[in-house]
Amino acid sequence: MTDAQDTASDTALRTTGGAPSDDDVPADGLPIPLLEPREGIPPVVATEDALAEVIAAFAAGRGPVAVDAERASGYRYGQRAYLVQLRREGAGSALIDPVGCPDLSALGDALAGTEWILHAATQDLPCLRDIGMVPTRLFDTELAGRLAGFPRVGLGAMVETVLGYALEKGHSAVDWSTRPLPEPWLRYAALDVELLVDLRDELEKELDRQGKLEWALQEFDAIASAPPAPPRKDPWRRTSGMHKVRRRRQMAVVRELWTARDKVAQRRDVSPGKVLSDAAIIEAALALPPNVGALSALPGFGQRMGRRQLEQWQAAVDRAKALPDAELPQPGQQVAGPPPPRAWADKDPAAAARLSAARAAVSALADELNLPQENLITPDTVRRVCWEPPSPATPETVAAALTGHGARPWQVGLVTPLLTRALAAQA
Repeated sequence: MTDAQDTASDTALRTTGGAPSDDDVPADGLPIPLLEPREGIPPVVATEDALAEVIAAFAAGRGPVAVDAERASGYRYGQRAYLVQLRREGAGSALIDPVGCPDLSALGDALAGTEWILHAATQDLPCLRDIGMVPTRLFDTELAGRLAGFPRVGLGAMVETVLGYALEKGHSAVDWSTRPLPEPWLRYAALDVELLVDLRDELEKELDRQGKLEWALQEFDAIASAPPAPPRKDPWRRTSGMHKVRRRRQMAVVRELWTARDKVAQRRDVSPGKVLSDAAIIEAALALPPNVGALSALPGFGQRMGRRQLEQWQAAVDRAKALPDAELPQPGQQVAGPPPPRAWADKDPAAAARLSAARAAVSALADELNLPQENLITPDTVRRVCWEPPSPATPETVAAALTGHGARPWQVGLVTPLLTRALAAQA
């Protein structure tokens, strides 16, 4: 058990309203099931008038605001929010339907300057940004758990370990675009923000006890100030099973089928995987079928697919087969930065030695600090500094290089001595 867990296990939950009291903790130490929000399930807000009431209530609330969002991943195209949950002292909980209220910028403005509490913030911030909700300050309970050394940092695990309550887990992967939303789903959604404020408060204490609170605050600031991620270049290259595709003509088939599938999925507003599976795309690329009959015999293009659909996919295959060689995709995606580490020994043995020494030092310090290596410093940053080290490799130049790659001050302070020594030892 880590220091963080040891402290958390002795922590009593401070709640109000309908949540169980400390006297309800069972003698066997098992977590207490949390079955109902303390004020009951709030009504779903789907009109402008109801939204105005919520905005007024949350603007008048006190303290930080717990925020969560539910998407329909695997069911709908894209990552839009289909339900937004909030909770704040003095305002209670709210469930907002972004389909009925697609613009929540007024709510975001009302909460400007307020600390938002999210669990795994980077997952929800893009869909919240799309509906006008952008925090200026935040506290990420998942990231806080990582920095504090908890081995399991899912929301349910954190609530159970830190607060002693068990959240329902049954509706995390349902189709949140369903309307009307069933009551059990709404209960689950409301409970997701029920204890976020309590969890945040206990994690702040634990981080402070471990001397890591300033580290966490720097991480939270970095997330809140980060610009939206740019569109991914050549997203078709991420098709599952792409490693099987070796020839450029086959890669062109993947690209054409992926692009055709994406257009259909966007038009129908369904997940691309429900239109055509990645596995089917790879099968067609490997086989290069000459006609619809041959295509229909491949896995993924079976009896349930109509003639018109088969012709659509065969047309994409034919377009790829007709491309001149000059227009075929190149085998490797152009990626800025160093090559894969497995190639370093052949390309630059000295760089490989630097990387080995740096990795060992970072791993040892991460173990000592009881946090994941990737949170101490990203592996990509270590690779970049080791592949093209500053010259001369002094603490000042190494610190500048780390900062240039986006490392936060706390990371720079801890990692600079390690990398300086690793670079100097292999010079």
